[in-house]
Amino acid sequence: MTYWLILFLAALCLLAALIPVFPISHGLVRIFDFPRTQLLSLTLAVAVATLLLLPLSGAALPFAMLLSAMVIQLVHIARFTPAWPRSVKTFGGDPSDAQTLKLLVSNVKQSNRDYDRLIREIRNYDPDLALFMEVDNDWLDALRTVESQFIDSLECPLDNSYGMALFSKIKLQEKSVRFLLNERIPSFDCSIALLDDKNCRLITVHPEPPVPTDDTIGRDAEISLVGLEVRDSENPIIVTGDLNDVAWSRTTRRFLRLSGLLDPREGRGQFNSFDARWFFLRWPLDHIFHSSHFQMVRMKRLAFVGSDHFPMFYELALVRRNADPDACGEDATLDDIEEARDLIHTEKKRDRKPIGEDWEDG
Repeated sequence: MTYWLILFLAALCLLAALIPVFPISHGLVRIFDFPRTQLLSLTLAVAVATLLLLPLSGAALPFAMLLSAMVIQLVHIARFTPAWPRSVKTFGGDPSDAQTLKLLVSNVKQSNRDYDRLIREIRNYDPDLALFMEVDNDWLDALRTVESQFIDSLECPLDNSYGMALFSKIKLQEKSVRFLLNERIPSFDCSIALLDDKNCRLITVHPEPPVPTDDTIGRDAEISLVGLEVRDSENPIIVTGDLNDVAWSRTTRRFLRLSGLLDPREGRGQFNSFDARWFFLRWPLDHIFHSSHFQMVRMKRLAFVGSDHFPMFYELALVRRNADPDACGEDATLDDIEEARDLIHTEKKRDRKPIGEDWEDG
């Protein structure tokens, strides 16, 4: 009986590791991307139980399955540990002598009304740019109390959990609110003037979350569209927001290849921003990706603010006028580009309400 139970658990662990490997854009598949760290811990626990409870002759098959599952999980998450080389170097100079950008990014959770906690973090960290997602009119009114810290803004409050607001200490240029693939899901696109008249393009996104009852084409297509848009750009670029996707997923890795941008978490850690309420169910959903013009000064997960997301704080230093070709990651393949275009084409033909639009009602 013990053998069959352990064999069953080993098979489940291996299946959970393999499911998201398949290129299927559906929540039932893609949700297995998220808990890879938790599944690795579970797999390790079952492996220990296998060695303790079964004789060596009976442990061979389940242990081989468990070992395979652990390898698959590690292949995905190892780059987000300190053991991995950093794709973004840490800035070694004095930030006060350099052109730096401080960004605070927070999914406020629309139904959360604990405004003061987030306002306290904004005042403590004094960002140059503050991005807020799931902002409705009540949230925007509350954030007016810190608006005096900034000189410009871009605002699109909505009551469907996709509202967005950006406050800036730097004049925003060419700013626009865009609805890339769904008329109810905004994203921002603007430019920020840096030293020597160099402009940094800033794109903020908050695509749909994956759910077991629907496909993820909308999310995957929006992320891919941004990747194709910024591809081959020579100017500094920052893409940030709640992508509703983890850093090691098929979709995000394809985005990095398409865009040529870098993920500063590689070699530093996961910086899990969701779920702020449950310590055992956390993964990195809030991201920043940037071009090789920048190095990382600091990156920090901030305190609990009543939302299901922790705010994230980033400070980047502009160190190059031109992109560093040696710092770029993997280049996109023809398959990457074709998959991205197919996703975008499919989503453009659909007319539908966003996933989770009514989750925050009441």
